[in-house]
Amino acid sequence: MSLAIIYTRAHMGIDAPQVCVEVHLSSGLPAINMVGLAETAVRESKDRVRSAIINAGFEFPMQRITINLAPADLPKEGGRFDLAIAMGILHASKQVPNTNTQGLEFLAELGLAAELKPCPGVLSAAVACLGAQRKLVVAPANADEAVMPTGAKAIAPNNLNELCQWLFYPHMAHWHKPTKRPKGQTAKVDLQDVQGQEQAKRGLVIAAAGHHSMLFVGPPGTGKTMLARRLHALLPPLDEKQAMEVGAIQSSLGEFDAAQWRQVPWRGPHHTASAAALVGGGRLPKAGEISRAHRGVLFLDELAEFPRHIIDSLRQPLESGRVHVVRAQQQLHLPAKFLLLAATNPCPCGYYGDTDVECRCSPTKVANYQQRLSGPLLDRLDIQLGVQRPSAKAILQPEAGMDSNQARAMVKAAQSRQWQRQGMLNGDLSGAKLAEVALLAEPEQELLLAASKRLALSPRVVHKVLRVARTIADLEGKKNIGRQALLEALGYRQSSLLDQ
Repeated sequence: MSLAIIYTRAHMGIDAPQVCVEVHLSSGLPAINMVGLAETAVRESKDRVRSAIINAGFEFPMQRITINLAPADLPKEGGRFDLAIAMGILHASKQVPNTNTQGLEFLAELGLAAELKPCPGVLSAAVACLGAQRKLVVAPANADEAVMPTGAKAIAPNNLNELCQWLFYPHMAHWHKPTKRPKGQTAKVDLQDVQGQEQAKRGLVIAAAGHHSMLFVGPPGTGKTMLARRLHALLPPLDEKQAMEVGAIQSSLGEFDAAQWRQVPWRGPHHTASAAALVGGGRLPKAGEISRAHRGVLFLDELAEFPRHIIDSLRQPLESGRVHVVRAQQQLHLPAKFLLLAATNPCPCGYYGDTDVECRCSPTKVANYQQRLSGPLLDRLDIQLGVQRPSAKAILQPEAGMDSNQARAMVKAAQSRQWQRQGMLNGDLSGAKLAEVALLAEPEQELLLAASKRLALSPRVVHKVLRVARTIADLEGKKNIGRQALLEALGYRQSSLLDQ
């Protein structure tokens, strides 16, 4: 009898708990038993591992093999345990030395010819291994990802034979060297591509500067989607901590791309997306679109076409910046601090409120269409802008307005003021902190009180008006919120065609 213990990192969402792979060889009829709440893909690994060991030139033990994946109550899925299981069998059968695997963790799928194949969740595993002062063994396709955390170490052999050779002769192992990290490039689109719509452009700058959610409402063809795609170009690249958060989410889904390091995420799901696809979920819960848009932009085009219960599921993540997915087998906490940008038509035909084209919808149809957007959801949208069609003159004889470089410089300067003053962006201010940084003089207080009473603004909306006004003042480099900044912020609550 012999026992071998190998360590690896499981990927469940963005967490990477350590999994102990115990391989026990005993006398009896040749058989492989696997325990430890293994899913189908994990149970099938015994066939991949047998073929890989034989094709690598080793002997597959003709004994009773028991493979235990601990902890037993953690669901195991995917092919990421293949390499750890293969090393456990080779160690238990004494075909490779046990001493040289100390401090190593194995994370890769095996092909039938013993080649190492990539698997998801490597970045999260690398962060966990770095904290535990351990090193990773991964497939070559995951090598850059495994050394992305500063100080992480990994080796990436091409196949099982090469790995075992390195274990016999550790001085021959080649530790993967990190490549030069991209600095994060902004999107190659410009605000000047949109002709006219200066007020909407101004709204985009405010939304980017303070991380404010935003809604465009207007007839088709007025440039709502075109405007929305320019927001991406106004946001500064992610810092290292933010990039690590975003990269861990992408890695858990098998979507990590080192070339996009520090780039702001942009997600634009179709209106037919399910609640699980948008918020996260599934039998074994995984991140949804709101977590994929973490630290970036979530653009919902044709917002009123989404089922109401699906867009209402965004209400809690918009406030907390996190989503808690609960399933029978597992609970998952995921970050979801995203900038929501949405666009919608005001009615089914799209021309309600249009000055040039007559709406064909009955008042009942218009009301039913607009009721797809609940009041609590609209309350959480900081900026609501009505977008009308630009004039023919604005299209044929466009004036040179603000370009993306100028807007990005304004956003960067405003955000710098916010970070220095309060350590966060205005859109993330709590009520207590907002009271400290958004003090109003007596005339402005009276103006806000009168507007709140006349427009029946909820306390949440009043706070959002103050946050937007604070951002407008930061864009103008002013210490206090003035009357014009407050009036502009109030105007963004009444510019929507949904208010007509």
